[in-house]
Amino acid sequence: MAAASSLLSEDHFLCSICLDVFTEPVTVPCGHNFCRNCITEHWDISVQCICPMCKKLFCSRPELFVNTVISEMAAGIKEISGGSERPGAKPGDVLCDVCTETRRSALKSCLVCLASYCETHLEPHRRITGLRRHKLIDPVENLEGRLCTKHQRPLEMFCKTDQVCVCQVCAVTDHKLHHIVPLEEEHDGRKAELGQKEAEVQQMIRERRLKIEQMERSVKLSREDADRETAESVQVFTALIQSVQRSLDERIDMIQQEQKTTEEQAEGFIRELEEEILKLTKRSSELEQLSRNGDHLQFLQSFPYHNPAPPTKDWKKISVYPSSERTVWTAVAQLEETLSKEIEKLCVCAELKRVQQYAVDVTLDPDTANPYLILSDDGKRVKCGDVRKNVPDNPERFSSCAVLGKQSFSSGRFYYEVKVKGKTKWDLGVAGESVNRKGESTLCPENGYWAIWLRNGNEYRALAGPSVRLLLKSKPERVGVFVDYEGGLVFFYDADAAELIFSFTGCDFTEKLYPYFSPCPSDGGRNSRSLVLS
Repeated sequence: MAAASSLLSEDHFLCSICLDVFTEPVTVPCGHNFCRNCITEHWDISVQCICPMCKKLFCSRPELFVNTVISEMAAGIKEISGGSERPGAKPGDVLCDVCTETRRSALKSCLVCLASYCETHLEPHRRITGLRRHKLIDPVENLEGRLCTKHQRPLEMFCKTDQVCVCQVCAVTDHKLHHIVPLEEEHDGRKAELGQKEAEVQQMIRERRLKIEQMERSVKLSREDADRETAESVQVFTALIQSVQRSLDERIDMIQQEQKTTEEQAEGFIRELEEEILKLTKRSSELEQLSRNGDHLQFLQSFPYHNPAPPTKDWKKISVYPSSERTVWTAVAQLEETLSKEIEKLCVCAELKRVQQYAVDVTLDPDTANPYLILSDDGKRVKCGDVRKNVPDNPERFSSCAVLGKQSFSSGRFYYEVKVKGKTKWDLGVAGESVNRKGESTLCPENGYWAIWLRNGNEYRALAGPSVRLLLKSKPERVGVFVDYEGGLVFFYDADAAELIFSFTGCDFTEKLYPYFSPCPSDGGRNSRSLVLS
């Protein structure tokens, strides 16, 4: 039974031309079977009668008779499968309008014939000269909708004036003076325009995705800044709370010490007063006893003419002030001043820690160094020598006692530190790429320099044009330089004391910035130490 079922498989009853179950199967002399219409159309097209399967040539077209056995078996197969479309046809496919019982998927639609054709039935349109001039398109439904309702001609032209599709007759009648172009030309133009719009839309999508990435990155940076600022705020306010608590403890201790001193002083005064009271009481008794003496001679002889009372202290100017007279306002004023200094120090310290995260590795550029400058091999140290080196006088080289860093910056933030300990003169800051490097040039923002300097061992100035005298609490040994390019900021810090030295704000940077250094001349050995990049 299994063998019998295998013999009745649908695959054994497919026409090799249409690939569908036989319809009116006929057998050619070589023994192969085909649908009557399929082999007939095949031989109508071919010059010679050849079997499509084995390629056997027949001298004349054989007479074809239906193979009744195969026909009945094919009909049974169709009844079992219950379908009429060829295998492989998908729902929604446009079907051939010529196929009868087994309609195959159309390969093309003809706008002239207003019909859709499968590969087999499309063959005449490829072979016959008249049919080859027909307009073939990808298979579509409702071909009638592609005809002009007025002239029943294909809509092959486009009126750009009225923005409608028209046929050839409409083009020379109703739209005679209008701008008429072939449908394909308008299609290509519109397609190109559509492609351009699609490109613009894609560009807008990319820009918005980039904006999303920027916003997400900004949110991430903002979150990191918020976390850092929270930690710094906790640190600052904890330090302030500790400072207030320390001041309170000191205040309470001082009050207690003052009260103790007051009590001890009062106790001493009381002891002295009690001793004087005892002496005065004794003297009072003596005087009372004398006043009761009735002997006139003895009374006069015993009367105290010179010192009726024992010597005592003058207590009118002596007093003990109560501790309540020590007001809290003085202490609060002192605390406010202390806290103000502490807040400033803590804030600068926190700010310095924040900018130090932008630290960069800066090295000196020997091609910009003045011939008298001596640079270390690692590009981290520079000092001024007494002998001029034989180096090329290239345009980048300074004729003054200066050198730039190799690294340039045209965006973002950066920070670096320079050790200046032991020097009596130096210049530090940043310089624009286009600064004048030949001859003497005043260091100021107008000339592309944002710098500070030291002169005479203790005279600090910010070269703001005019320069500003800087009164520093201590002499910096390490100077930190921070630049925010987009923010237009240049800050100078005493890196050890965590104090702000000077700040340039509102700077308008328009070119590359380079770290700028000048160790200044050695001044007879008094300024012979090197500037050292940390």
